Amino acid sequence: MQFIAPSFVTGMYTLDSRIAGRFDMFLDALKHLILPALTLGITCCGVTMRVTRSSMLEVINSDYIRTARMKGLSERVVIYRHALRNALIPTMTYVGVLFGGMLGGSIMVETVFNWRGMGQYMVDVLFANDYPGILGVSLVMALIFTTSNLLVDLLYGFIDPRVRYD
Repeated sequence: MQFIAPSFVTGMYTLDSRIAGRFDMFLDALKHLILPALTLGITCCGVTMRVTRSSMLEVINSDYIRTARMKGLSERVVIYRHALRNALIPTMTYVGVLFGGMLGGSIMVETVFNWRGMGQYMVDVLFANDYPGILGVSLVMALIFTTSNLLVDLLYGFIDPRVRYD
């Protein structure tokens, strides 16, 4: 079957096919997202799960978890509202740092899967010795990484009640 690209609106096949109302193109675009998404995500899943598990085991033996259970709260409320919220703090820190690695990994994924994106543009300007282009992409990636780490730091205040920004 020949793939016909939807009309160009945003440059993303998933969004452009939804705007055009073509559900078959949308499903085809989603099928083509599976391998790149797995390539970027699967390398990070194992360590993220281990960090979450170890911090959850540490939190589950805390006094306030025993107190919540003795108060008669359901196990679901104890786990999700009390334990998981506090166990997510180290996980969020790791995911914030991991985001930079995923930005670097996106350069390889876009090159291997021949996608036009910021990573592919970085490869093109590197081969062309376009120094302003290299600096521009590096600056944009650094800004994205810094902004994501700032958002992680701000999310600490929502997840951990002990952290307050005054």
